[in-house]
Amino acid sequence: MKKKKRITHRTFVLTAVTGGILIMVVLAISILWSYKRTNNATDEAVSAVSEFYLEAMADRRARTITNLINNSFEQMDKAMAFIRDEDIMTQDDLRLAIGKVKSLLSLNRFAVVDTDNIVYTQYTTYTGGSRHAFLAEEKMEERYISTVLKYGSSMELCLAAPSRDIRLMDKDIKACFVQIDINEIVDLLAFDDQGRTYFGLYTPNGENLSGTELGPYIAGTNIFEAIKGVVPIEEWDQNRNNFSRGLEGCITFTADGNEATLVYVPVEGTDWQMVVLISGSVIHETIHDISENSIRTSRNMVLYILVLMLLFAVILLVELGLLAKYKLEDEKEKSSSFHTMANTDSMTGVRNKHAFSAYEAEVNEKIKNSGISDLAVIVCDVNGLKLINDTQGHAAGDKLIKDASMLICEYFTHGMVFRIGGDEFAVILREKGYDTMEETIATFNSRVEENIRTKDVVISIGCSTLKPEDEQLHDVFERADHLMYIRKKELKGMGAPTRE
Repeated sequence: MKKKKRITHRTFVLTAVTGGILIMVVLAISILWSYKRTNNATDEAVSAVSEFYLEAMADRRARTITNLINNSFEQMDKAMAFIRDEDIMTQDDLRLAIGKVKSLLSLNRFAVVDTDNIVYTQYTTYTGGSRHAFLAEEKMEERYISTVLKYGSSMELCLAAPSRDIRLMDKDIKACFVQIDINEIVDLLAFDDQGRTYFGLYTPNGENLSGTELGPYIAGTNIFEAIKGVVPIEEWDQNRNNFSRGLEGCITFTADGNEATLVYVPVEGTDWQMVVLISGSVIHETIHDISENSIRTSRNMVLYILVLMLLFAVILLVELGLLAKYKLEDEKEKSSSFHTMANTDSMTGVRNKHAFSAYEAEVNEKIKNSGISDLAVIVCDVNGLKLINDTQGHAAGDKLIKDASMLICEYFTHGMVFRIGGDEFAVILREKGYDTMEETIATFNSRVEENIRTKDVVISIGCSTLKPEDEQLHDVFERADHLMYIRKKELKGMGAPTRE
């Protein structure tokens, strides 16, 4: 009978050592192979992620400009509708109306042009045929968007819209237009990204409109002159052609030993290109750090499998947290315009009751912490709204509210004006508005008393200031409201229209 071999201690140790060495060799080979694959994947990911990331940023900025343009045209339509309804007989009447719409609709550098190419602004009148290219057309049929040289090297965006069936001072109005400083647009697009990305606005031939530099790589004014020689000539020609035709594209180049990627997308409604650039090392370092962490973990996977699982869980949670953060920031940016709409009264253009409630909560917190002083509240009530609605209709009532809002804004230029009810307004005075309130209120009341005689808009107001014993803004509001009703009775005695 054949004798069985016994496993000796030496055999056991040899087998364990050999197996351990084999496992370590396999593990080392796997780690080295994984490391090489990771580096290759990292290099491939840098290019893909850079382009995707930059394209999203450029597109978002381009849409911001498009939204600004569309909103400006909408405000211009509202402005012309307002001017059409005004009884304008002289240039002074027209300038006053232009001043009102600029204040209510935030239309800086707004002007109208008649069919003789005479330009009317809030302060001046001049012949605009040689100063504005869109006036070369005998009759404007559609909206016009162009970039104009303001002075020196400063540029402006000119938006012009045709005006139909509007006749003022025995002249037909041809168009209206606004000019927006490019620097204002740059400020709108800028945000803090720790110098990792750069952006700029360019003309179709590559000239810099915004005055911003694409980091240390493209500091010149013409983007194609700056990258000439660092990209292949075929790629250079193709991208320059894309640029001039208003197409989007991507360019990757190496400058000063660093790889950089730029993406450009057209800005809808203009002939501009939005360009965003990022250094390849930024994303490469980020991805490389992640891969190194993974490799270090792999080297110790045998002894620290539990730690590895926990590490991956932490990384996953961090990435999910970052993803949620980025998504929230994006949603906040998209909803910024809706926030403005939610706090603006659609009829008058001033702040609404929702905005007043938010401001009241902010002030109440400051009062609680003794962090506010020199504050006044003016409560305003429009006299005779019910009478106008009953006798002339709600359209006349709406006009009365708009006229009242403009009168309040005209006098309380240094205050925050809110429409808090149908015919009720509130004005918050701080700083300069607070310092000049007595003079302003006296002037306002004189105007209202004169309006009683001229059958114009009449507004009863009451004013109260913050006192040390006040616990909340409502205390000030209540006193002002009480004084407003006293004033209403006083105006009634002078012949002002009332609700009765």
